[in-house]
Amino acid sequence: MSDSTRRHPANLLDLDYLALAHEFSPPIVDVHTHLFGPEAARCYRDVAKAYGITLTYSMTPLDRVDGVRDVLGDAVQFIAVPDWGHADPLHAFGDGFLEQIRAFHSRGTRIVKFWVAPRSRDIGREIGDPTLMNLDSPYRRRAMDLAAELGMMFMTHVADPDTWFQTKYADADQYGTKREQYEPLERLLDIYAQPWIAAHMGGWPEDLEFLDGLLERHDNLHLDTSATKWMVRELSKHDSGRFEAFLRQWKGRILFGSDIVVRDEHLAPQPEDSMPQQASSPEEAVDLYASRYWALRTLFEGTYDGPSPIADPDLEMTDPSTFGPLDSPRLHGHGLPADVLASVYHDAARALLDPYRQDAATADTARA
Repeated sequence: MSDSTRRHPANLLDLDYLALAHEFSPPIVDVHTHLFGPEAARCYRDVAKAYGITLTYSMTPLDRVDGVRDVLGDAVQFIAVPDWGHADPLHAFGDGFLEQIRAFHSRGTRIVKFWVAPRSRDIGREIGDPTLMNLDSPYRRRAMDLAAELGMMFMTHVADPDTWFQTKYADADQYGTKREQYEPLERLLDIYAQPWIAAHMGGWPEDLEFLDGLLERHDNLHLDTSATKWMVRELSKHDSGRFEAFLRQWKGRILFGSDIVVRDEHLAPQPEDSMPQQASSPEEAVDLYASRYWALRTLFEGTYDGPSPIADPDLEMTDPSTFGPLDSPRLHGHGLPADVLASVYHDAARALLDPYRQDAATADTARA
């Protein structure tokens, strides 16, 4: 079992992530991050530069957008999200979200995020409206209508790992089956014709055949590769030839994303009664952020085949008799060819997102 006093969850193999960054060359557009604070954004900026990240899309709270932009400048774009910290959740996901969308749009944002993981049903029940967070709820439809009117595209998170459906979501009467998570998404993909990005390989990296069908049925759907631990665990299990064939078949519709979460709290020890942090010093923050890029780039373009350097709690959750909190899954580098990497890393994102950035720039010029 792992020795938690000696090994950090983001660097179980004691790697020098920044020194290893030179092994990777193609530039990357990361379409899925969460940059929450300007101080940690400086740390992230150094990691991103080392790993060839030329443009980052972030779900940053509206009141922190200016601070993060001051650090990253033109290297960051933002994705509109609700005010998760608002004292009145019904307002935050109702009229408040409409206000947020308009405010983000005025700052150049052209993507709106609709988070509808199965655990959102718990949030709805706690607030007093079980349908509040449903993808096709009246609240969400109003937000979609406004975003569509403003010429914005959609991002969504519709499902969680198979390991969670085996454990956290075992009660299908409460959470639905995994397949049922996609029913409202497929209806809405036909109603709203603008591009959609389904995060985390559409929520089902375990099943490439299902994703084949989903992409075939909806030509406005794209997927991103975010959620590093989940992607490493499940995409490593696929035969490399099959995975390459999948990426080739859907070339231009699979975008790179990391799901890196960047918080100022990562830079210093926190009070003992606060929630545990993934990092508690600048050095640990570097390892935390860089570990995600090293693992994803190794998964896609490397030939390494061995334990992931990132601890994966899902292993212990599904099999606590075998795994502990600092155990990790196999990371199998698929060694994808250069043309496939170029599409996933930057070409697909540029083709999809640059027209929206140009629209925002044109609008800024007109206002000036």
